[in-house]
Amino acid sequence: MLIGLISDTHIPDRARILPQNVIDAFSDVDLILHAGDLTSPKVIDELEEIAPVMAVQGNMDRANGINLPKAKVIEAEDLRIGLVHGEVYPRADSQQLLYLARELNVDILVSGHSHQPKIEQSEGILLLNPGSPIVPRLADRTVMLLEINNREVDVELVKVGSPVCSALDFDQYKRD
Repeated sequence: MLIGLISDTHIPDRARILPQNVIDAFSDVDLILHAGDLTSPKVIDELEEIAPVMAVQGNMDRANGINLPKAKVIEAEDLRIGLVHGEVYPRADSQQLLYLARELNVDILVSGHSHQPKIEQSEGILLLNPGSPIVPRLADRTVMLLEINNREVDVELVKVGSPVCSALDFDQYKRD
């Protein structure tokens, strides 16, 4: 099973649409997991044109009235995958994420919130954060591909380059 992982898209407040490179990266996935901060339900609609989507609520989604669960657990190839936004401070704190994973009783925990990609194995639990394809923090624009075959796991961090910039957006940054 091939699963696309994405988080912190912040559409339309930070970009109007998903970059084409994200759509291309997810072209062969069976499922997409979005770890929150969509800021518009239209992101789910756009991603569902590629594959079924499961999403959780991020801190910015609440502010925009998007009602999604705070956590989800799915089973894939006899592995339990937890999906959370990861509203823990400090952001991306491995110990707190490990605690959340144990609380959900999962083998893999996918989180967002930090806008920084992470692949970390800790005490038998795989902690994943796909970063952000729109507004990364001290990182490249990224998504992840998670492949699971007979409990064998392979994770690929995919750089998706620059976000889509319309002529209108570009004019805001053009010098006179």
